[in-house]
Amino acid sequence: MSQDTWHQLNSEMDKLIDQWTGSAAVADEKMTLKAAASHALQTPDIDLPALPDELKTACNTLLSRKHLPETKKTNHGVEERNKLYQHALLNLMNAIPYPPPQQYDFTFIDLFAGIGGFRLAFQNAGGKSLFSSEWDRFAQQTYAVNFGEIPYGDIRKIDANEIPSHDVLCAGFPCQPFSLAGVSKKNSLGKKHGFEDETQGTLFFDIKRILDAKRPKAFMLENVKNLTSHDKGRTFEVIRRTLEEELGYVINWKVVDGAAWVPQHRERIFIVGYDPAQVEITREEIHIPDQPEAGYRRRELKDIILDEAADHTLGSGTWETLKRHKAHHAKAGNGFGYGIITLPIKKGQVTRTISARYHKDGAEILIEQPGNRPRRLTVSEAMQLQGYDPETFIFPVSKTQAYRQIGNSVAWPAVASCAREMARVLKERTR
Repeated sequence: MSQDTWHQLNSEMDKLIDQWTGSAAVADEKMTLKAAASHALQTPDIDLPALPDELKTACNTLLSRKHLPETKKTNHGVEERNKLYQHALLNLMNAIPYPPPQQYDFTFIDLFAGIGGFRLAFQNAGGKSLFSSEWDRFAQQTYAVNFGEIPYGDIRKIDANEIPSHDVLCAGFPCQPFSLAGVSKKNSLGKKHGFEDETQGTLFFDIKRILDAKRPKAFMLENVKNLTSHDKGRTFEVIRRTLEEELGYVINWKVVDGAAWVPQHRERIFIVGYDPAQVEITREEIHIPDQPEAGYRRRELKDIILDEAADHTLGSGTWETLKRHKAHHAKAGNGFGYGIITLPIKKGQVTRTISARYHKDGAEILIEQPGNRPRRLTVSEAMQLQGYDPETFIFPVSKTQAYRQIGNSVAWPAVASCAREMARVLKERTR
């Protein structure tokens, strides 16, 4: 699958926005309008943030306008070309790797969307996304190429009341303020972490205001397992009290290791909640899967790792630095340092957790190369550790950005098992 499909769709939206604004919109405004337009082209019958009536009309016109300059004046000829264009545009949308479903059982929104791990999971469970938001412009590019939709930007700037009503809110909200590595680094730099990190730590409260305004039937949140112990448990107590006592949701949570679904050790906390006014359920009845469904076959690491990968061998300086770093920590009596996969790879073997810093030196997951320095994972290998299919999922960004996006993403098959369980609950227990 090439990027040509997205370029065609993107070009159509560029022309649409330029015609509507007279090319006068500033870059940020134009990007917001394109986000609104891309959403409207997928779901034309809903209201969206920053989607004025005139632009909505223009989007509907784009969905039905003629594909070629009019050459016939008969109503019949115009009607036929309208149908041709609409058919061509719908075919264009269906040609993206992960098009929106034509039929669905429930709706959801995708906050802190990253590259779309939650979207993949909940689409596979029978859902349709009505709204997505992601502030990083490189992640927006990857999301757009794969789903044909540009996520809105900074969620803090979006009025919660303008977000479409939905059944499920999904949010893998930023984990750096709460992760062990993130807290350690911020402490060493004298910076604030947790809720005191004003750039990322307070984003949980944007989830709160959207839940409060839209009252979806359910939500699923994801974060690092350290969330429960951060600040001696006080951080998680604020989250629990907010969701249960202030908002009135019935919630449960569990630390789930993605290694049951993919060959990567990745422990994350999943928090699932339901509105008791809309869904009949107790905390004890909220099941969060920590194992795949019967019949699921996890990929073996040995089937993912290539026999060789040119241009991924560590430089001598980087390798010497990593060895010194590991020796220093070994002397201090802790296990910090690089991790290396030795050959041959054993059945059932899993890697360490891949992180957003992987592009720097690949320290957490290196591959042995007998007679040579070890190498980093390729992008294709790294994405498979999160469950992404290199045959269909596209990274239109640099290798550095791709590694960052993979490390920031979720092991989406693990999320998908939870999504399917939530879909079952919504089907069977909605009041």
